[in-house]
Amino acid sequence: MKKIRLKKWVLIVLVVLIILIGGSIGLYFFGLTGFKEAESVTFTVQPGASKIEIVDDLKSAGLIRSKTVSLLYLLFHKDISLQAGQYTIARNMDVPDILDKMNKGDIDLNTVTITFVEGKNMNDYMDLISTKLAIPKEDIKAVLEDKEFIKSLVEKYDFLTDEILNDNIYYALEGYLFPDTYEFLEDISVQDLIIKILDHTKTKLADLEINNGYTLHQVLTMASIVELEAVDQTDREKVAQVIYKRLEMGKGLGMDVTTYYAVQKTLGEELTMNDLKSINYYNTSESNPVMTGKLPIGPICNPSLESIEAVLHPSATDYMYFYANIMTHEVFFANTYEEFIEIQRNAG
Repeated sequence: MKKIRLKKWVLIVLVVLIILIGGSIGLYFFGLTGFKEAESVTFTVQPGASKIEIVDDLKSAGLIRSKTVSLLYLLFHKDISLQAGQYTIARNMDVPDILDKMNKGDIDLNTVTITFVEGKNMNDYMDLISTKLAIPKEDIKAVLEDKEFIKSLVEKYDFLTDEILNDNIYYALEGYLFPDTYEFLEDISVQDLIIKILDHTKTKLADLEINNGYTLHQVLTMASIVELEAVDQTDREKVAQVIYKRLEMGKGLGMDVTTYYAVQKTLGEELTMNDLKSINYYNTSESNPVMTGKLPIGPICNPSLESIEAVLHPSATDYMYFYANIMTHEVFFANTYEEFIEIQRNAG
């Protein structure tokens, strides 16, 4: 009888243990399951937070059923590392899926779209970047003026040469940041932003064939003038022709857009006689004898591909002068100085 009773108690204990173990396993796996709702929640893992703190936050956010079960899972999977960052988590995600997402660092990538318009200069670009990415303009300027950074870019990109390292150039990368629409990470550094744009510039310049006796730097300089003087492609090609003609004849370009850049005035502001006479390597006014028969030292804006193409394929015309109405975007061309003066007089 005693043996029978003992067997019964052993059997009961075993059954109870099986029930308890089975129940515990069931509760464990149930604790790992997600909820029925498919609603997504933004959850942030703070830098330096411990696994216990992260699990506590997940529970508080209503994203897990059990802190104990989640911590046990982490105990059984010690190789899991929960990376800081912002995550989008659906409430119906299982705990293993949530923790795997954090282990992979599958964070939300917040991006900002910025459109850089052709014809704008580096000051305009800095203002835009500062506004869109909340980076102080002085920080952007410091990077653009960092000689060591610029030298590293010259080593990295074939289209950048020592020409941009001239101390008289305002911004070494003026003219090289291709105008287009870009998508940047919200927390991108200024250096990485510039590199991303230059990577795009490289693809845009790759198919250009420059066989006109000028360097790419000089071509971009001419294109930047063309960009500001003309809108229509036919006019762009004629403006490019005038630039070549005046250079060949050893005459000053006499193009006011270069003076505006030289004295850092915006188009439309009044140019004074002092502005026109300023001894500056950007100012091509005929009142500046230093620049007779020369191009500006560098681009005065970031030109479009159309303006670059116009420089590489100028019009077959033979004009010496042109007058650009910056208000109407009309461009008038002349062969003689007398015709040019007459055009100016008629334009008012």
